[in-house]
Amino acid sequence: MSLADHPAPADPEPPVLRYAAFTRDPAGGNPAGVVLDAAGLDEATMLAVAARLGYSETAFLTPPPPGSTAAGGVRAYRARYFSPRAEVPFCGHATVATAVALGERYGAGEYLFHTQAGPVPVTVDERDGTLRATLTGVAPHTEEFAEADLAEALAALGWERAELDPALAPRVAYAGARHLVLAAATRDRLARLAYDFDRLRALMERTGLTTVHLVWRDAADPLVFHVRDPFPVGGVVEDPATGAAALAFGAYAREAGLVPDGAELTLRQGEDMGRPGVLTVTLVPGDPRVRVTGAGVPLPEPAA
Repeated sequence: MSLADHPAPADPEPPVLRYAAFTRDPAGGNPAGVVLDAAGLDEATMLAVAARLGYSETAFLTPPPPGSTAAGGVRAYRARYFSPRAEVPFCGHATVATAVALGERYGAGEYLFHTQAGPVPVTVDERDGTLRATLTGVAPHTEEFAEADLAEALAALGWERAELDPALAPRVAYAGARHLVLAAATRDRLARLAYDFDRLRALMERTGLTTVHLVWRDAADPLVFHVRDPFPVGGVVEDPATGAAALAFGAYAREAGLVPDGAELTLRQGEDMGRPGVLTVTLVPGDPRVRVTGAGVPLPEPAA
């Protein structure tokens, strides 16, 4: 089954839904726009819708690519993601939001999103009356970040090298999008985020980064990480909950030997912004792909 089973509306701009991902509270998590049938929209219109909405990303669904296949009973779609400034290859929180919206309409089950980064299977289930989505990311990898570029990133952030955690080396991690992982030595350093927006954006555009994934490992629990994601390339100062970065960080943590294979990590994000969210990252032994799970809830319609 696919979006093609449902005829597109005549209106060239179908309704834009609003959901918060990685939270059970509409006041928390990361807001995302969702367009469940964008078959009549071109790229310029998608970008305009995302810019007008102002969220870090808006997801647009269209029929799956010709020749793509999905197992029986799996609803398949092509998914595109736009920030207020540009299209991005993959977005985790907007995928969670979209999957929850689909779950409300079609029920729990299996979905498949064809993204620019590759196919992303999604499972929607219900727990305690709230729908959750679990995304399985594309094959991940990590790579070194050039020393000169690292120095520029720290300068743009206003961080000193001595403020980095020496146990978590800076690296670029990928699971659909590229994220620079930088670990703070203290929770206080993570909480104090005031950076040069234009300078960091220029570096990120030059090096192909989607966010800078700032982390602090909880001293009380080695499987809990507090995280923040500056997102200037998307025209957003900070992303409240970043599923794509969580997938990439899971690969980073496993490759660095920070956690055992098969571990379940808890990433707490948005607390310093007043929009707390929880991202659950699962590593499956024998499968290099990483999974991230989060709840999602609809947002109230804005006042007219």
